[in-house]
Amino acid sequence: MNPDTETTIDLTPLRDDFAGGLYTASDAGWDEARLAWNLAVDQHPAAVVIPEDAADVARAVRFARDRGVRVAVQGTGHNAAAYGDLTGVMLIKTERMRDVAIDPGTRTARVGAGVTWGEVIGPAAEHGLTALAGSSHDVGVVGYTLSGGAGWLARKHGLASERVTAIELVSAEGDLREVTALTDPDLFWALRGGGGNFGVVTALEFGLLPVPEAYAGTLFFPLERAGEVLDAWRRWAATAPDEATSIGRLLQIPPIPDVPEFLRGRSFAAIEVVFLGSQEQGEELLAPLRELGPEMDTFAMASPADLMALHMDPPGPVPGIGDHQMLADLDAEAIERLVAAIGAGTNSPILAFSIRHIGGALGRRAEDSGALGALNGRFMTFAVGMVMDPSVVPGLRAAFESARKALDVVDNGAAYTNFAESPVEPEACFGERTLARLREIRANVDPDGLFLANHSIDA
Repeated sequence: MNPDTETTIDLTPLRDDFAGGLYTASDAGWDEARLAWNLAVDQHPAAVVIPEDAADVARAVRFARDRGVRVAVQGTGHNAAAYGDLTGVMLIKTERMRDVAIDPGTRTARVGAGVTWGEVIGPAAEHGLTALAGSSHDVGVVGYTLSGGAGWLARKHGLASERVTAIELVSAEGDLREVTALTDPDLFWALRGGGGNFGVVTALEFGLLPVPEAYAGTLFFPLERAGEVLDAWRRWAATAPDEATSIGRLLQIPPIPDVPEFLRGRSFAAIEVVFLGSQEQGEELLAPLRELGPEMDTFAMASPADLMALHMDPPGPVPGIGDHQMLADLDAEAIERLVAAIGAGTNSPILAFSIRHIGGALGRRAEDSGALGALNGRFMTFAVGMVMDPSVVPGLRAAFESARKALDVVDNGAAYTNFAESPVEPEACFGERTLARLREIRANVDPDGLFLANHSIDA
């Protein structure tokens, strides 16, 4: 803890009528309360408020508003670095709001603001249903969805935000509201992709899909073959059907117990694919990639829960930093430059460099879409490195920059906020026309700028 960076708020007036937890720097449990999921992000808000329910959230928002204190909101604390400095800010953490209700008749789920995807996928699967979840079980549903949400089923079914049917929200005035396309079409539009700029979302309702299983897995190759493998994959992806969502990766897997023994301490070029079809169809689709002769092949029919483990994300909070680019396309020259920059023999400290094939439904904006609606590009990247010691950060930053320069020729200047771990210009995410409308709605619902989002859209 560094108390010099914190400006304390006196929470005494809130304590008598608040069911959840209240913390300032002088309270026991403060250092745990202020933690983000990414343990490399050292958050120092003025206070942390952990509500039990929506009524607690409303009390906290009114308390902050009356005192001129800004409010930031986190569920799981993913993507916390993008908030920037939290000095003087009240941080509301919705992690205790974990209600999950699945309605198989209407194929919908309603979840509290602290629910993670792993808590939805299991109950939904009992009814042969699944959601447009991300690739990790412990990512929060609300934060992921408010910023779009592009997961394993996305090329076929689009962004998670497009499946939202209702949003329970505490407004800047501290009122609890149910926002739908009928009750407030402008705010409903903004919340579907515009992030946490418009209020504190306390519950989310969204549609589910009848997808009981998919053909999915990973092909592993020696890292030395990365150029050949990634080039074959990008040519394969150019004609892949929308039912197939895939990722090409460079992996340097640490020798830690959480990793399966056959992968531990090794480096690979890998191709991950989720295909919405039968095993027979999937085998036919993957045949050109299998002809490359992978060292390991894990493909099989997989349940929605299995898909949560496919990307091999960490099972819990870790310290790390990341980087992200949106690519107009991907060609052989860009791959060659990338492999030369961070591939085998470069001693790159990057743990995983992933290139996600987008397009398909992700590239088609529907007439009634939300603020994001579609992603701009054919591929997007996410690079991550572990920060077990601050001394590794400069080397990681340099490696990210090398990878970024290698892909400059195909970088389209856009950004996807769920992958952007530092603040980005909102024009890069939304374009001028959409951003102008988002700013107008922000001015209407939060004219005083009470809410601080991890990618802020100012009025």
